[in-house]
This record gives sequence, structure tokens and C-alpha cells, in this order.
Amino acid sequence: MVVATFMATVMFDAAFTVPGGNNNDTGRPNFLNCLSFMVFAISGAVVLFSLATSILMFLSILTLPYAEEDFLHSLPNRLIIGLATLSVSIVTMVIVFSATLFIVLGYGFAWIAISTAAVACVQVSLFALLQYPFCCYNESYI
Repeated sequence: MVVATFMATVMFDAAFTVPGGNNNDTGRPNFLNCLSFMVFAISGAVVLFSLATSILMFLSILTLPYAEEDFLHSLPNRLIIGLATLSVSIVTMVIVFSATLFIVLGYGFAWIAISTAAVACVQVSLFALLQYPFCCYNESYI
């Protein structure tokens, strides 16, 4: 929950600190008509909303009354939803980072952004592989 809250704080700040800056006359972002800026904006919103869902799921686990039936159904379901939304936010955060590199470096240095995104995808894949056995929770293991 602490990690999700920290990530939400950073992504909330990134939503208002747009890459490329704003136009001094209109206050609108300079790269508003650029496709990579739209990817940045939409992915940033997805990150923020999925992190908020993750934080709420983890918070609801803390406030659960811990009845006997909660340990069988409610607690694992909430934990899986929290981890799934945290995973979605990590994947879209990589997309936001890649879109920001495209905006800042320009399309002439696209190879830098692509190679950086590929390295980041390895980390996301490792996270998904480590979480996969937990997401395939089966009651027959009890």
C-alpha cells in the first residue's frame, strides 16, 4: 500500500508537469497535437486511476472485520484485485515513461526510447511471472 501511494503521488505530479512545457500565451501544452503526448496523457490517467483502485483495495483489506468466511473468499479476492490493478499501473507507467522519452528526445532518437522501453518491459515481465502463481489461486491447495 505504501508503494502504491508513493507511485500515485508521483503520477499525480506528472499529470501537471507535462513534457515539453506549456505555451506562455494560452497555457496549453506545446505538444498537444502530438500522438505521443496523447499516449502520455491517457496512460497517465490510467496509471492514476488504477493506483487509486489498488490503494483502496489494500485499505479495505486493513479494515476487514476478519471473520472466518472473509479469509476464504473476501480477503483473497481483494488481494488479487489490488495486485492486478497495481500490475496494470506498473505496465502503463512504463508506457508513460516511453511516451515521455519520445516527446523529449524526438523521433530522431527513437532508438533510445525503444531500447529503454524494452529493458523496462523485462522488469514488468518478471513482476508478472512472480505474481502469476498467486493469481491462479485454487481452493484445492487448502
